[in-house]
Amino acid sequence: MIGRLGRATLVFLSVAVAAPLPAQDVQPRWLSPAPVGSHLVGGVYSFSTGAVLMDRTIPVEDIDGDVHAFAGAYGYAFGFFGLAAKADVIVPFAAGRWSGTRTETDSTVARTGLGDPVTRFMFMFVGAPALGGAELAKHHARTVAGFDFRVRVPLGQYDPTKLINIGTNRWTFSPRVGVSQSFGRLLTELYASGWFFTDNTEALGSSIQSQDPLTALQLHFVWVFGPGLWAAASTRQSFGGQLYVNGSPSGEAQTNNRIGVSVSLPISRRQGLKFAVTLGLSTAAGNDYNTFSGAWQGGWGGSPSGPDP
Repeated sequence: MIGRLGRATLVFLSVAVAAPLPAQDVQPRWLSPAPVGSHLVGGVYSFSTGAVLMDRTIPVEDIDGDVHAFAGAYGYAFGFFGLAAKADVIVPFAAGRWSGTRTETDSTVARTGLGDPVTRFMFMFVGAPALGGAELAKHHARTVAGFDFRVRVPLGQYDPTKLINIGTNRWTFSPRVGVSQSFGRLLTELYASGWFFTDNTEALGSSIQSQDPLTALQLHFVWVFGPGLWAAASTRQSFGGQLYVNGSPSGEAQTNNRIGVSVSLPISRRQGLKFAVTLGLSTAAGNDYNTFSGAWQGGWGGSPSGPDP
């Protein structure tokens, strides 16, 4: 049987899968506690194709790109004032090739380098007390609610003389709240998040790029077949996020709708795989892309897990 640590590691994969483009992520099952003291590690590969842009202010038309991204993740579960909590970090590496038209001239460019790391702190304030593995295996809550705070750190590859970069050269902050309600094997999850951006003072050389806050809502329907084995259908709608260059609006607001499906497969008590596909339905410029991803994760530590019910 798959212990609670095994189930939690499969959920942790959702964070790593979305790391290369976190502002457009579609993430089911992040509201799942892990035994206090457990360590989680993982690796993810994703392939995005279409109008994939980290910076949507660049003056290029008919953009088309293919981006291969790899990410390593580490997380730790602990108690936070008696509540289940986790902290994790994801470091992405990406290689991409883009083609497009600039000033009526077709061109192609390739970039390879580290992306911006993402750190996260989360805790669950309803339905998930801080417990060891044996206690957590016996704990069942129909309703779980939580909060997390993510920070995207501008350490990725960035050259202000280049139009396209892997990194963004600005800080991004994202608070999020969510609730998960179970109806037998069906889980319904609703998340709301905000994204806040600092200015990039070296955009396109010496320009100043700023962006209004972005708001996002996610809805997920998850069917749990068994311990660690589940499938999810998801949708995500974002609003706002107008971009500016030197104080003047650039393009349209970042109002987008994305859908996704994901499957989680256990391979041992403390290891699992996750596969996901996300598609852009109604998108603004620079967000009309599709992503296919696969991830592995393992874990250790924490109190021994009891048997699954």
